Amino acid sequence: MAAADDLKFQEFDDAANLLAANPGATTISIDEPVQIPKNQRSRLQEPGREEDDELLGTDDSDKTELLAGQKKSAPFWTFDYYQTFFDVDTYQVLDRIKGSVFPVPGKNFVRLYIRSNPDLYGPFWICATLVFTIAVSGNLSNFFIHLGKPTYHYVPEFRKVSIAATTIYAYAWLVPLALWGFLMWRNSKVMNIVSYSFLEIVCVYGYSLFVYIPTAMLWIIPERVVRWVLMMFSLCLSGSVLVMTFWPAVRDDNRRIALATVGTIILLHALLSVGCLAYFFDAPEVDFPAPIIPAHNGTTVITKSVSKVTTPVSPSVQ
Repeated sequence: MAAADDLKFQEFDDAANLLAANPGATTISIDEPVQIPKNQRSRLQEPGREEDDELLGTDDSDKTELLAGQKKSAPFWTFDYYQTFFDVDTYQVLDRIKGSVFPVPGKNFVRLYIRSNPDLYGPFWICATLVFTIAVSGNLSNFFIHLGKPTYHYVPEFRKVSIAATTIYAYAWLVPLALWGFLMWRNSKVMNIVSYSFLEIVCVYGYSLFVYIPTAMLWIIPERVVRWVLMMFSLCLSGSVLVMTFWPAVRDDNRRIALATVGTIILLHALLSVGCLAYFFDAPEVDFPAPIIPAHNGTTVITKSVSKVTTPVSPSVQ
């Protein structure tokens, strides 16, 4: 049988020797949680950083939520890969639309609505609805402006649908792509910058365009002052969503670069609003040519734009 001294652990002997050499040493039990001194805790967590993390959506709750819902991603050439981008219900889409129409000051749109489950369903159908709303409202506005003029003949302009689709979808995809690339580039230069994913930026831009759908319907009103007031209101409402979302991501960068970035975002958004209103609704009136009305005796009667009828000219009888 082994002796009693052989059953002792060598680690316990070492610990006993250390305590004998330094009686004032502090021991830590495995069962007791490790407590960090207050002075070290204050250095680890800077004042104001917790608020910034909550605004930017980079706190531990987001990490826990993302890790809890993390799934094995499918290859990009499969249907399952793109199905995840449309995995939203009606309540989520309506909630995000409400958040884009009624932005909360000091709250991040990505943090509140997008980060848990970014989607392409809402942005795609919002852009599609806006395309047809602008095209149809532009045709109706042109019809109401020239209604009652004897020289006007209504012809639907289907080319406005293609022009509106090219403009809106290019804005909703190319501008987020450029902004995402810029944020990634600045993130490599400045470590404090928080970069959003491309899908999150597309969601923000897509949902921010919803307010222009009812605005385009009201642009049918044949009053230029009313149209421009509605445009400014929609621009301020949707632009505030973009500013409150992207300003926290660039404010730790160089001051001039941060202001230039936000200014460019607002400028491009304003160009879209003004361009749609000016081209589809406030286009200059065209001087329509006088219609040619055939007469019964083989001659033609040409009416002038002032609604006067000229005397028909008959060929002389030989």
